[in-house]
Amino acid sequence: MLEVRALSRPGLAPVDLDLAAGEALALLGPSGSGKTLLLRAIADLDPNQGRVGLDGEDREDVPAPTWRRRVTYLSTEPGWWAERAGEHFPDAAGAKALLPPLGLPEDMMARPIAELSTGERHRLALARVLVQAPRVLLLDEPTSGLDQETTRMVEAVLRARLADGAAILFSTHDEALAARLGDRCVRVRDGRVETETP
Repeated sequence: MLEVRALSRPGLAPVDLDLAAGEALALLGPSGSGKTLLLRAIADLDPNQGRVGLDGEDREDVPAPTWRRRVTYLSTEPGWWAERAGEHFPDAAGAKALLPPLGLPEDMMARPIAELSTGERHRLALARVLVQAPRVLLLDEPTSGLDQETTRMVEAVLRARLADGAAILFSTHDEALAARLGDRCVRVRDGRVETETP
């Protein structure tokens, strides 16, 4: 599915990795180790070198907006550009079905972004990504700041996407989350993907 070869950028040594459909790969490492740089490079959000392909098609042959819908990055601090939650969804009614599984009320779409907690905004941003049905999810600390119950809800939603054939590459400081959600785990240190852990 996703194939990464010699991908590099300032702060990131050349990386090779493969990610199969339905597979979750956890990136473990301290803050500043290069996990976010790797995710953003795969999404082609920053200048980078190397080759990235999806289902045999090179990223260079795909228009950037199309690539970013297929291989979608979710930051730890998602951007918001409108006052109300529903204004961030082209089809707010269609997105409502994603809210209860993430522990969000259906009336969330009518609420101002400024009134939402950090955890609510993060889960709403995940819904914004999921509604696009990307082939690959690049998630930067997907459960950061969430309590245990909400973390489990997010994990369940992500497992359902894996079961539907999506692939997930996610960064985390939480070794327990990496073990629960990740089929494989790799360690990143000083911009290098170092070792694969069981």
